[in-house]
Amino acid sequence: MTNGALAGLRVLELAGIGPAPHAAMLLGDMGAAVLRVERPGAPAEQLPSHVLRNRTIVEADLKRDLDRVLDLAACADVLIEGFRPGVAERLGIGPEECLRRNARLVYGRMTGWGQEGPRAGTAGHDLNYISVTGVLDAIGRPDAPVPPLNLVGDFGGGSLFLVAGILVALVERGRSGLGQVVDAAMVDGASVLAQHILEMRAQGAWLPGRAANLLDGGAPFYRTYACADGRFVAVGALEPKFYALLLHGLGLVGSALPEQYDRAGWPVLAERFASVFRRRTRDEWAESFAGTDACVTPVLTFDEAVHEPHVAARGALRLAQGHVVAGHAPRFGRSDAGVASAGAVHTDLDTALAAWRAGP
Repeated sequence: MTNGALAGLRVLELAGIGPAPHAAMLLGDMGAAVLRVERPGAPAEQLPSHVLRNRTIVEADLKRDLDRVLDLAACADVLIEGFRPGVAERLGIGPEECLRRNARLVYGRMTGWGQEGPRAGTAGHDLNYISVTGVLDAIGRPDAPVPPLNLVGDFGGGSLFLVAGILVALVERGRSGLGQVVDAAMVDGASVLAQHILEMRAQGAWLPGRAANLLDGGAPFYRTYACADGRFVAVGALEPKFYALLLHGLGLVGSALPEQYDRAGWPVLAERFASVFRRRTRDEWAESFAGTDACVTPVLTFDEAVHEPHVAARGALRLAQGHVVAGHAPRFGRSDAGVASAGAVHTDLDTALAAWRAGP
């Protein structure tokens, strides 16, 4: 990758799974040169190739090849690792050793629980991290929380906060000349993501329980509805002017209905809306509401979404080697990175080290 906003930035990624490689993917999409170090014989199917796009991959045994990997760290701007706390130190490639060799290095650490705290040394996954922050309890049906994929902990609260921390540390390095350690923990990031909901709770605008509030499926004008063909539409008509267009599109103008924000009337509204949406197919409703501000859209599968006109025009999703893959975000006006490749280039450790010693 030679173009993009982060062109010339060198990122050393110690192989892992989940949000750490996703963060490296994002930096690569923005133009950084990312070198991923994998252990010899690591299974090629460990991660989908599209998560490993914009990478050069080398194999290295951190016991046998430690000095050469540390030499790579000495040439890097950023190092990313996603081990449990203390593992990188035991391997000899912790932040103290790396920063001793390269004082300008930004050392990014991605964990679920963080580097310290009572749970820091224990295992966990996305679902565990969002469960103890209260986030999971707010998502789902009235009778049970529902896992929101692994988007809230791993990626929303994990990789995106790691990337933000790395970029902030690079800006600060421009002033101080010094690198630093970025401790990105999913339990922290997920909590920050929830601040808007926490603020609504503080103001008394968010009630206990699930599917009882404005944004959790409780409001009849902010939820999904089944259509005649068993598929769904999404309704997000929060503002009164958009709500009026929803009523118009449903043929309910002038009907005796509860007021939009009368919570006591929400069950009545939900049943009326549901009965109307069941009269037509998803695509018929999508066509009916197309071009309006009623905030009604079809709920598409990934395979359908890649062909949706707006998604396709933006390149938000695309087909690569027969698979649906994400484009890149955000966009830059002067210098954009694009997506250079669907996969990764493999090389040997000595070649990679020689190239990095030679400079960008």
